[in-house]
Amino acid sequence: MLSVRFMYQMICPVLEDLPREEFDALDRASTRTETDEVRGDLRTHDGAGAEPVRGGVDFGCFGANLPALAGPVRGRGAAGLYDRRRGKLSGRRVAVDTALRVLELFDTRYWDFTAKHFHEKLVSAHGFTHSYNGVRLTLQAHGRLRPAPRRGAHRRKRERRALPGMMLHQDGSTHQWVPGQWWDLIVTMDDATSEIYSALFVDEEGTMSTFAALGEAIAAQGLFCSLYADRGAHCWHTPEAGGKVDKDNPTQVGRALAGLGIALIAACSLEARGRSERMFGTLQKRLPQELRLAEITDMAAANRFLKDDYLPRHNTRFAILPEGEGSAFVPFAGVLEDSLCIQEERVVGNDNTVRYRNRVLRIPQDRHRHHYVTARAGA
Repeated sequence: MLSVRFMYQMICPVLEDLPREEFDALDRASTRTETDEVRGDLRTHDGAGAEPVRGGVDFGCFGANLPALAGPVRGRGAAGLYDRRRGKLSGRRVAVDTALRVLELFDTRYWDFTAKHFHEKLVSAHGFTHSYNGVRLTLQAHGRLRPAPRRGAHRRKRERRALPGMMLHQDGSTHQWVPGQWWDLIVTMDDATSEIYSALFVDEEGTMSTFAALGEAIAAQGLFCSLYADRGAHCWHTPEAGGKVDKDNPTQVGRALAGLGIALIAACSLEARGRSERMFGTLQKRLPQELRLAEITDMAAANRFLKDDYLPRHNTRFAILPEGEGSAFVPFAGVLEDSLCIQEERVVGNDNTVRYRNRVLRIPQDRHRHHYVTARAGA
């Protein structure tokens, strides 16, 4: 019968140099410590008696693993602890010429792709059949990519809405989407499925770009329940920097959404916009490379590429199924341009005119009313 000390030494060689009395003290301490997550009893005999002892995590092993090691050692001695797979080539290894072809493609065409994006291109465009993990390890082993840093502390994600159309996210990202040009990408995404309903490049995010993105989403899907947006000036008035938004003084976007029956929700921190931020992280790592491969450098062509080519593939890859069945979208009957537009009020002057952007507009005479002096006119 093997001694516990011998088995510990085979699994944790650093214990070999410990004197017998120190090893016994560690063994007793690991048995008594309540905080050790001991995973099983190894009922065996040490050199002195027949007391059962427990293998604790302090020794770098779990007690449940020790019986599995005892059998090979009884049959072959110390050689039973040696992994006979060492030094042998895996039957599932990638052929050398295939690995060289992968590295050549990465160096010549896909040098700015992530490992995951690169593997998807290999599968879809080059008939590659091996796993993503093999590609990642190959690129890292040959210095093409660095291992990703460890993630931070675990955070609990906000639960998604149950149905599509219950809440949409809209945000913008300024990035160098093509070499030498910085554009804003406005994205409207469903909270329940992460499906992108609208994405368009603009020179600068603002009221009109928000209207254009909302118009695309509503025209394609219908009216939705709420919009989750940041505290940009085109969405909210904020009297004090960093303070609360003024919900009683809506912007043009807030007024238009209220007229359509859509609630506007303010995202007050980066953590609150986590789903949008992660989506933009994915887009920033994939979309510039896709535009480069398509040889697109102007905004009009980039917007056509987004709508006709990239978004369908992106949604197929990243959209998920909702938790519930059905949809919260409601068909829209009307003219969107009458709602998603700039509307302002002016007071009619004594001469029955209103002034708007350095223009004087005259109100024609009406047989139903003598004049419109001091009346409010909307435009």
